[in-house]
Amino acid sequence: MSMATYVLAASAGDVLNVIAAFTGGLVIAGALVWAVRLGMKVMDQELPHPRPEEQPKLPVSGPVREIREMREPDEMPVAEDKRERLMPYQVHAAGTRRGKDQNRKRWLPGSSGSFGSGGVGHT
Repeated sequence: MSMATYVLAASAGDVLNVIAAFTGGLVIAGALVWAVRLGMKVMDQELPHPRPEEQPKLPVSGPVREIREMREPDEMPVAEDKRERLMPYQVHAAGTRRGKDQNRKRWLPGSSGSFGSGGVGHT
């Protein structure tokens, strides 16, 4: 084979690579155009956004504030038959009574916290 044959073979491979890259780019661009048109079609089918006068308003009394309460758990009801399991409608929601003591429980100094035995540690 002569040198010209190698050059022609190499340039033919380069041309095929360029054609493949251009075709791949066209496919990706076509997929993006299709996705945008599909998204616009879906948005046209949705309900319109609410107008400013339809937006929710604050109550006259102002914003609602959080209320903190210490709650006490209810006792677990006992089934009539000890072998029968309780159904969800037989169990009350937990913490339904307001506690008598409304002071928040705090960690005591020197007591066991979240790490180790609660000792003073090494200094």
